[in-house]
Amino acid sequence: MARIVVFQHGPRQTAGRLGMTLRDHGFALDVRRVDIPIDQGGHTVPEDLDGIHGVVSLGGPQNVDESHPWIRRETEFLKAAHEAQLPVIGICLGAQLISVALGGEVGRMDKPEAGFCTIDVQFMGQTDRILAGIAWRHFQFQSHAYETKKMPAGATLLASSGACKVQAYTVGLRTYAFQFHPELDRPAIDAMVKAQGKLLGEAGIEPPTISEQADKHYESYARLCDRLCLNIASYAFAPAELLKA
Repeated sequence: MARIVVFQHGPRQTAGRLGMTLRDHGFALDVRRVDIPIDQGGHTVPEDLDGIHGVVSLGGPQNVDESHPWIRRETEFLKAAHEAQLPVIGICLGAQLISVALGGEVGRMDKPEAGFCTIDVQFMGQTDRILAGIAWRHFQFQSHAYETKKMPAGATLLASSGACKVQAYTVGLRTYAFQFHPELDRPAIDAMVKAQGKLLGEAGIEPPTISEQADKHYESYARLCDRLCLNIASYAFAPAELLKA
């Protein structure tokens, strides 16, 4: 069974609907909590790519400029997987780690972006198979104070928001980075909102407002995110020779 390494950076930052979709497609997930010590149930970054079909790097409360020892090791691993043309998917913090790994630039935003925000799929995203079936303007859930300021060389912008130009991009054959959170279900969104009071305060949005947004937008958000996760499993994780055809 093809093995996908999933880097998890916090207790609430699970693979969610993306993980379930990948399992439904026959992939085995090797979930690694790299943010906690091994003697506390944590894991290390794999030393090589042997037996690994792809990589998913999830979100987390950390930032790319912090001094956690696993950040350097994970970025090196993401770079190696990308150069080997393995599927590499990054979400939120994971998307920023991909940017750093491949020579892009990540920095703090003037004001964090949080809640359900309008995403505009750019022209190249409208023709990329990974966004097939995704409305060109739709709502995605956000929670971040950092962003990709400059994409890696050769990257293609797929989606933007008013506050964050680089919401999604692709680079190479099978590397995709998403600043928004397509993996979350409603309980996971509620848990993240509850845990991120400081960021929400800096973003100028209250938890009840996000709850109201979710009541209004979650149904369409979930439908589009299910489609995106299906596209990721079907296309990004397809055999490389099929994508080159």
